Amino acid sequence: MRYPILVAVVLFWSVSSRVPALGQLAAQESGRAAPVNTTADLYFPSETGTWEHADVKFAGWNQRQLDELVVWAGEQGSTSVLILLRGRILAEKHWGKGSGEMSQRYQRMFVRLNENQQAIEDVASVQKSVVSILVGIAIEKNLLKLGDPVSKHLGVGWSNAKPQQEAKIKVKHVLSMTSGLTEELYYQADPGTRWLYNTAAYAVARDCLVATSGLTVHELTDNWLTVPIGMKESSWVPRAKSITALNAFGFASSARDLARLGLLMQAGGEWAGKTVLPNEDFRLASLKTSQALNPTYGYLWWLNNTLRITTAPADTYAANGALGRRVFVAPSEGLVVVRLGDEPKTKRTSVFDREFWRRLMAAKS
Repeated sequence: MRYPILVAVVLFWSVSSRVPALGQLAAQESGRAAPVNTTADLYFPSETGTWEHADVKFAGWNQRQLDELVVWAGEQGSTSVLILLRGRILAEKHWGKGSGEMSQRYQRMFVRLNENQQAIEDVASVQKSVVSILVGIAIEKNLLKLGDPVSKHLGVGWSNAKPQQEAKIKVKHVLSMTSGLTEELYYQADPGTRWLYNTAAYAVARDCLVATSGLTVHELTDNWLTVPIGMKESSWVPRAKSITALNAFGFASSARDLARLGLLMQAGGEWAGKTVLPNEDFRLASLKTSQALNPTYGYLWWLNNTLRITTAPADTYAANGALGRRVFVAPSEGLVVVRLGDEPKTKRTSVFDREFWRRLMAAKS
């Protein structure tokens, strides 16, 4: 009578040994309390070689529904969709430059195809979250502080406000979109009293990094972030004159590189046992409401704490860019989701986001 039990144990061990990142599920099966989103439970891809895939069925997901989700996303103008489950690929699809007619704006922000015919694009305001990470590293290096006046690093005259108005604007204000400046950098309100999604003011944070580090934006991004986590297809690129006035540089990246960025955040700033974002206080602060005016905004990260996306977990946070470029991290589900491409055919990215997450959560059986 012992043989069926022994066979079952051997089979369970065989399956679980092939999917070590799913130890959390094995713990749940045995009745033990399972840790959620621990670094030890995450898989980190190497810089070369294949990126391991999750065992979809064993992880408790429905392959047919995942496939349908990916097909639908492609029909909505996506050029890449990549979903990680605790670091391993749960679903992935690339459509080159897209499966249909793409807008002129997309064409302007398309950079190139990599050797695997996957799109590398200017990911628009996703770059803001990249800069948030770089600011956290700079704080740890004692190069700047959230409470520093911007003028301390850039001197007087970096804005179009009067010197006495400009002097009140701190690094934390440009990170939280509360600088009080207009998009042309003129004074409109005292810092901290008005929330405005302001790309021109945000770019000042990147200027501070360059000024205080003595490095170019390319050098500091490579040294501090992209090289340590293997983002080989990412770089700052000059933008066309039509949008230079807002932000002279675009951040070009691929879906797999951005997935590494999301995985870094999911791992609490760690990468394969090495600390990349060492300032835990800043990392946590960046993922919480940074001011009282907009509860869904941290320090250059979007939050789902008020369920902006009703179908996504409440602890989800995101790097958002124009045309529906997204890097989502959902810690409670162990997920990192990347979407690149053109504006969804729904013409409203918020509608696309809700439907994407509805379909994704429905695929979890």
